[in-house]
Amino acid sequence: MISRRGVLLAAGLSVLPSRAWAATPAIVKPLPASDFVVHGTNAETRWEALRGTGSLTPVSKFFVRNHTSTPSVDATAWRLRVSGSGVTRPLSLSLWDLKALPSVSLEAVIECAGNGRSFFTTQQGQAVSGTPWKLGAVGNAVWRGVPLRLLLRLAGLRRSAVDVLPVGLDDEYVTGGVNLGRVRRPLPVAKALDDVLVAYEMNGAPLPPDHGFPARLVVPGWVGIASIKWLGSLEVSTTELDSPWDTQYYRLVGPSYPAEGTLVTTQVTKSAFELPWDAVLPAGRHLLTGRSWGPGGVRRVSVSTDGRTWRRATVVSRGGWTRWQAPWVAVPGAHVLRVRADDQPDETPYNTQGYLFGAVVRHPVTVAQVGVRSAEV
Repeated sequence: MISRRGVLLAAGLSVLPSRAWAATPAIVKPLPASDFVVHGTNAETRWEALRGTGSLTPVSKFFVRNHTSTPSVDATAWRLRVSGSGVTRPLSLSLWDLKALPSVSLEAVIECAGNGRSFFTTQQGQAVSGTPWKLGAVGNAVWRGVPLRLLLRLAGLRRSAVDVLPVGLDDEYVTGGVNLGRVRRPLPVAKALDDVLVAYEMNGAPLPPDHGFPARLVVPGWVGIASIKWLGSLEVSTTELDSPWDTQYYRLVGPSYPAEGTLVTTQVTKSAFELPWDAVLPAGRHLLTGRSWGPGGVRRVSVSTDGRTWRRATVVSRGGWTRWQAPWVAVPGAHVLRVRADDQPDETPYNTQGYLFGAVVRHPVTVAQVGVRSAEV
């Protein structure tokens, strides 16, 4: 496991003196190679590891996106503070206080804004910066917690409030020798009052360290950076707020966008096969399985195995994402499988940081010749 200090030194970045950084793993939970591809401080779920797991992503297989490293938070000392010019009754809540409030459960997908980034290069021939995710920076879970609107009302939300700034408790983020502070990103009050959750459980158990213990935001339909982990405070303001995570990062910059870029908020629709990349399969009958998801849900899913024609897949279940299956009689040779949900395009407009790749992904597989040993999936 690479420590955050090691990551920064390897990248030639400055390391601020902090005893907590030494010997602290970037990710706490085990990362078996059968389940994950590790990208520095991040871990991408292998899609073949989700086959047969049901609609909810097991916590052990849920992807991890860390800007620094997973912190160790003392739940007994933790407080969630709600303050700022946008409220009349500032709050300071313990974890016990939070759990004593009315709670709800919500099934929702959380997905990194850069999920699918590598396909800008491999499919569209365009250079982009950032972690080279394929499609595994996404997971679906049932989250339990307190609606953010309830906390804002308890804090005396002013009618003039416009933004809520959640701030995480992970270490301050240092890049290029510049300290950008703790991870934080403003959320419009309109969204905060809609469906946002301050969650303390994930799939029926307390949040694990890597996924935000003791509490995190869950912002359905929006890019993962909005769902701040290890939540420590919420600043509510009557004026617009900003941070490097909405001015320097998470903006669409490129020839199709204005000079100042376009802020990344909602996600886009995607689809994936529950198959290894470059899978080798035996000839014969297969049942292709996979999942499709998008901020507005998915109506239909279609699969192509010959590069020309499409046929409707059978929906297995719906929820945070849609699970589907389609039969395929595989003949020997090289094949490219494709799946699309609704009207997924064949190409995504270019942006320099590779956000929101939503085009149909071309998934290569090889079907072995008769008599040649192959790996079944």
